[in-house]
Amino acid sequence: MSNYERQKYTRIRRSELSTPGHSEKMIAKAAASDADMVFLDLEDAVAPSAKVPSRKNIIAGLNELEWGDKIRSFRCNSVDTEWCHDDIAEVVTGAGANIDVIMVPKIKGPREVWFVDDLLTGLEMKLGLEVGRIGIECLVEEVEALQTVDEIATCSPRLEALTLGVGDLSASQGMRLGHIGVTDGEEALKYPGDVWHYARTRMIVACRSAGIDAIDGPYANFASPAGYEKSAATFSMLGGVGKWCIHPSQVEVANRVFAPTDQEIATAQGAIDAVSEAEEQGLGAANFGGMMIDAATTRLFQVTLDRARQCGLID
Repeated sequence: MSNYERQKYTRIRRSELSTPGHSEKMIAKAAASDADMVFLDLEDAVAPSAKVPSRKNIIAGLNELEWGDKIRSFRCNSVDTEWCHDDIAEVVTGAGANIDVIMVPKIKGPREVWFVDDLLTGLEMKLGLEVGRIGIECLVEEVEALQTVDEIATCSPRLEALTLGVGDLSASQGMRLGHIGVTDGEEALKYPGDVWHYARTRMIVACRSAGIDAIDGPYANFASPAGYEKSAATFSMLGGVGKWCIHPSQVEVANRVFAPTDQEIATAQGAIDAVSEAEEQGLGAANFGGMMIDAATTRLFQVTLDRARQCGLID
């Protein structure tokens, strides 16, 4: 396994802070934040007239600011736009040594990932950068992408993560999420449960199978930390490992939610120790806190310890 591959699989993405590329002030604040990853945006957060000049802001920010151990990223425009090619060529040429990941929006299948992968390979060779060092993270926000998510998740060794973008996905799927069917004084129809459960689970399973990270997209109401925490906790419960932050105030919540608590770590270690002791005595199961647990159960608890170790909470 190369140095790049070792680094790739030890990256942590509890919080991914979205930062508009047109604002030098916000870029500086993002660099000083506690986010695990910052992506400087050239897509939705930037008006068409500001996209080209914003590239210089991003290059300067990546080269001149102190980023600590954050994952440094930028989001290009989608590959079917007039900006994508030059977004990647100009920013990588200007700051390639200080880019860890490129975020690619609105993909529909492996084809777009291959395009970015090939373009990066040519640029790395031309610029004398380590070939394959710059990773790719893609947004699943079109129905075509959700339909082919298993193929996408395994289509490139550069691919490190997929993010579920429910805003664009709801439009692509033709969902009616407003107030519908209010008649005879009845309340508006609401979906009975998490309307994104299927999409979340499908993407997470694809990512887990491929060995890449599953990230949840933005929670728009940044004035509601409780709502953000609930959304993050739901995604974490399903096996996701991080979430976007569209405001710096969301970073602390994401970092906390996507890391095990001290109690979870203690319980996991206690359960694993109990099963180990039982096995030494020739027993197939152990009594732990009034529950019978066995080797199959310890696999679940080992996930907690592995995550705690990745987050730097235990050695």
